[in-house]
Amino acid sequence: MIRCIAIDDEQLVRELLEDNIQQVPFLQLVKTCRNAMEALEVLQQEQIDLIFLDIQMPRLNGLQLLQSLQQPPMVILVTAYEQYALEGFNLQVVDYLLKPFSFERFLKACNRANDLFRLKQGPPAATDDTHSFFVHVEYTQVKIVTANITYIEALKDYIKIHLSNSTKPVLTRMTMKAMEEKLPAAAFIRTHKSYLVAVQKITTIKRDLVCIGDIEIPVSEFFKENVNKLLNQ
Repeated sequence: MIRCIAIDDEQLVRELLEDNIQQVPFLQLVKTCRNAMEALEVLQQEQIDLIFLDIQMPRLNGLQLLQSLQQPPMVILVTAYEQYALEGFNLQVVDYLLKPFSFERFLKACNRANDLFRLKQGPPAATDDTHSFFVHVEYTQVKIVTANITYIEALKDYIKIHLSNSTKPVLTRMTMKAMEEKLPAAAFIRTHKSYLVAVQKITTIKRDLVCIGDIEIPVSEFFKENVNKLLNQ
């Protein structure tokens, strides 16, 4: 279940959001809030995965609230003003609902949030820390635990294996095809001819990038379908 709150200073909009949320089986409404200050209290006390956020509100508007959060949850903007769409995109919101909106459009936004939520959770296979393999590094065989891999980068005849438990990547002479054969297929996606990415480690998807925290990894046009398939699973 995706735990969510709805923030809007108009009572009728709050009631509409509450009714819509209750009709979506994967959403759990924690609270509706009249303003950003009420929402901040909830965010400090509860685990929230998704915010339905109005922009024009007194004292602190929706965008200011979003910018004030160090680790914001997913956000769907709900507003009557389309001029904020670009700023919302820059803040990496999941979707932008323009009032008045239909339930069909609302559900589409929720499905996008659900896809991203599931992507962040990652498939169960990717959490298996018993799966491992060895690679040749200079004159040594080095053990790689699959669950520690964040992403793999091709460098001509070599690959760099970036690990969550080490600041220094492992450099080995190997092709990307050979590396793919060593990895659980469901746990990694090819985003570019030079990049393999651990699905579980992805935190954000942008237009032509997937992100692991602050690390941005390109998605080429040829491999974009891989990311789309992952979202539609």
